[in-house]
Amino acid sequence: MSFDLVFFGGTGDLTWRKLMPALFQAFRHGKLPPGGRILAVARDERSDDEYRAFIRERFVEVESAKRPSDDEFKRFAEMLHYRRMDLSQPEHYAGLKQWIADRNADTTVLYLATSPYLFPVICEQLGAAGLNGPRVRVVLEKPLGHDLASAQEINRVVRAAFAETQAFRIDHYLGKPAVQNLMALRFGNALFEPLWRRESIANIQITLAEGLGVGTRGDYYNTTGALRDMIQNHALQLLTMIAMEPPSTNDADAIRDEKLKVLRSLKPFTPESVARDVVRGQYKTGTVDGQPVAGYLDEVKVPPGSHCETFVALRTEVQNWRWAGVPFYLRTGKRLAGQHAQIVVNFREVPHPIFSGSACANKLVIKLQPEDGLELHLLAAKGGAQGEMLVPVSLDLDFDKAFATQRVGAYERLLMDAIAGRLNLFVRSDEQEQAWRWVEPVLQAWAADANGPRPYAAGTWGPPAASAMVARDGCTWDEES
Repeated sequence: MSFDLVFFGGTGDLTWRKLMPALFQAFRHGKLPPGGRILAVARDERSDDEYRAFIRERFVEVESAKRPSDDEFKRFAEMLHYRRMDLSQPEHYAGLKQWIADRNADTTVLYLATSPYLFPVICEQLGAAGLNGPRVRVVLEKPLGHDLASAQEINRVVRAAFAETQAFRIDHYLGKPAVQNLMALRFGNALFEPLWRRESIANIQITLAEGLGVGTRGDYYNTTGALRDMIQNHALQLLTMIAMEPPSTNDADAIRDEKLKVLRSLKPFTPESVARDVVRGQYKTGTVDGQPVAGYLDEVKVPPGSHCETFVALRTEVQNWRWAGVPFYLRTGKRLAGQHAQIVVNFREVPHPIFSGSACANKLVIKLQPEDGLELHLLAAKGGAQGEMLVPVSLDLDFDKAFATQRVGAYERLLMDAIAGRLNLFVRSDEQEQAWRWVEPVLQAWAADANGPRPYAAGTWGPPAASAMVARDGCTWDEES
């Protein structure tokens, strides 16, 4: 299958940090279809060879195992091309259309790796130029809007130029192997389904923790914050995959219909419940790996007195028959005590304990990063002179060890799916808008709150109020158990 893959924002950080390395890995693994062209478009003037040299230089920042040899890059670079474009000029789109038409590839993928404020301009111009035919797909990178109204406007412009089946809204968490295995775990096995409900599950925790601060991205982060950056998209997508009903088929829309039902079933926020069930924080100076680190207000490009949140923890419920009364706890933050992403399913304790020893409840830990696997925590008998005593044990499945073949990274998987036209791991517009609709009362409540976020020391697990929030239900966060 021949394809043309066009990156708008071809010299930007996303393209050279994430997308080009992912494409090279697909090339190295033999997954990239032969006969493909990769075109980067940007505002500055440069030749194909100059762009190839630019990308080659950037590969030094990729982890060593994923860097190409000179021979590998030479072969990969044969697919790389560059074209100067002013994204507001119709004649430049006409030139791009001619460049694509000269070869008439089976598939054209237009990847918008630009700032979201350019999405409407680009989509309008693509539609006007006729670069929206049935063999064309458009990939939209997050953040898709700043609130519900801006998300709806972006979707309106996209729908004016492209059919919904042509629009691939990317959430790279959905490309992670462990997230894909959520579907296999739940719907490919009979083991967990009878337990996957309120009668057996006490609570579910989703944690997306980062050890790093905002670095040099203070200007971007200060207009975004943790709720928009991580909860509205990544965390909610994970929640839908954990809580969704079994789809009738593995078809993209069957899956996305069930995810939408979960989003519509989330308990809505009120000003009172925001105050009770949502904790926002901002890191101050602290210690990470034995080294002092700056607080958020001391980071580069962060305005004095900013109320931007770098931490969010919240409690919600899915109001349907399967999950009624089960708390779902979502948490994300920067400069936390650890760097990991995981989902913890805490099962209810036995109704009548007959053994002495640990009261540790069973739990399933779905590890997303840096490890990638599953841990099932159980109790087992440890014989001794005093009789049977139960102690915690775990069954640990490391996917990297379990599968001998090279595992596919998130962006590599999603790029290959976009080229092939597989929509299963992409977000539909109604999902995206419903997620914004759910978080918007939180944003509104914060805008009216002059107190701002709660401080927490860098290198900790966030404000103490986050622990107090789950303690009201008799629970603790996983690392505190």
